[in-house]
Amino acid sequence: MIKIREAIVVEGRYDKNTLSQIVDAPILETFGFGIMKDKLRLDLLRKVAASRGLIIFTDPDGAGLVIRNYLKSTIPADRLKQAYVPDIYGKERRKTVPGKEGKLGVEGMSPEIILQALRNAGATIEGETATRTAGNITKQDMVELGLSGGADSAAKRAALQKKLNLPYHMSSNALLQALNLLIDLDTLRSMVVGENDD
Repeated sequence: MIKIREAIVVEGRYDKNTLSQIVDAPILETFGFGIMKDKLRLDLLRKVAASRGLIIFTDPDGAGLVIRNYLKSTIPADRLKQAYVPDIYGKERRKTVPGKEGKLGVEGMSPEIILQALRNAGATIEGETATRTAGNITKQDMVELGLSGGADSAAKRAALQKKLNLPYHMSSNALLQALNLLIDLDTLRSMVVGENDD
């Protein structure tokens, strides 16, 4: 079990249960969309974010995106980190049918995927030092590489997201943030150029 300094916010109790078996960190729930009406819970998340930082770790579906965006709009960005799991289709063991979009949520991910998502988010892990070369990609780079502002930009972003195992439901800004956590500009250029050669 790895110890993480930041608190982690998830959608529900099954996500919390899965994470609590993998990481030693405070894990808080949004109770799905309940966070949008629960001022006291939101105040708690703000206080926790201010004191130790907060990692948003929602499902890769539309509902997870709405909750993530709500939290991003109400908590200072410098106190937030974003953990993303890839789009993997299937159903969790406890369910009889897949979710609405057919994707696994946080609770259905393997420990390896969860830990990689937390590392990619920049989680402060006890005993590990961060060695990232990422962080130099700008919106202008996205435009120049055809990932934003072009007729086929959405298709190019979708192909890149698939290569990087990122969820489909990401805005251009969310993708830019994720890219800056994962890769550097030269790597991005080679991935996009390689994609255009296919």
